[in-house]
Amino acid sequence: MRALNTYLELLTDWNQRMNLVGPATLPDFWGRHAWDSAQLISLAPEALTWADLGAGAGLPGIVLAILGQDREGFEVHLVESMAKRCRFLEEVVGELDLPATVHHERAENLSWDVDIVTARACAPMTRLLGYAQPWLSGANQGLFLKGQDVAAEIEAAREAWRFEAELLPSTSDPRGRIVRLRNKIHARRS
Repeated sequence: MRALNTYLELLTDWNQRMNLVGPATLPDFWGRHAWDSAQLISLAPEALTWADLGAGAGLPGIVLAILGQDREGFEVHLVESMAKRCRFLEEVVGELDLPATVHHERAENLSWDVDIVTARACAPMTRLLGYAQPWLSGANQGLFLKGQDVAAEIEAAREAWRFEAELLPSTSDPRGRIVRLRNKIHARRS
């Protein structure tokens, strides 16, 4: 709890200088941000290596790194293309001594062998699958936090991609969903 409180303090401070999360959402940090991110651990309790694509404010990646901090071999790759957001992520990782590495790069230009690929508020499913494709080898899985319009996003994404998705309910918001991808995704041929 101490680490999550420190993260909230850093997020609140930095959010005054740059838009990391909507300022109106900070009063509900615990339900809207912390719990929303933390619920992913229960969907992959054995996972040790995570990649958070479009890490932005560190949701879910920083929360996952805090929760996994005492697990041997636990690591989160925070992938973010914007330098100023990377500076924020690096400060949080350093301040809390988290098992996380910040990568200042576009997600689709990188990939490592990870157990779970995740993203939250990164992009609509069609674009998100393009970012995630190099990361999803078929042996791992994707867990993407999405909102109430996810069914329409999945339908649109099926025009460009072949994939199998399972929709799971969010425990933090009855309108939210978690998209689980368990096998490799493929671009559709024209």
